[in-house]
Amino acid sequence: MNIILLGTYNPAALKGLMSGSDRRAAVDSALAAIGGTVEHLAFTRGGYDVVVRATVPDSASLIGLVVAIKATGAFEKADYLEEIDMSAVLDAANKVAYTPPTN
Repeated sequence: MNIILLGTYNPAALKGLMSGSDRRAAVDSALAAIGGTVEHLAFTRGGYDVVVRATVPDSASLIGLVVAIKATGAFEKADYLEEIDMSAVLDAANKVAYTPPTN
């Protein structure tokens, strides 16, 4: 499954980054541990310092990765997005016959 990780480093982590910490190697290693791979890593300006596009085997692997990353305390904000197959979502939505409550 395709995912996007978004992170905002805390001040101590930014200091480590400034001292030459190889974040690509760290991200590669973290994803490899769960059977995932990095497709792209970018440092950004704005609401997030780093954006990673990657693949992971399944949702449990994704959540485990996010829990481990957040547990380090290196991020003030760490979010993730899971890419979806919109046509499959719409197929499922179009099968639903839901009647809302009325007065």
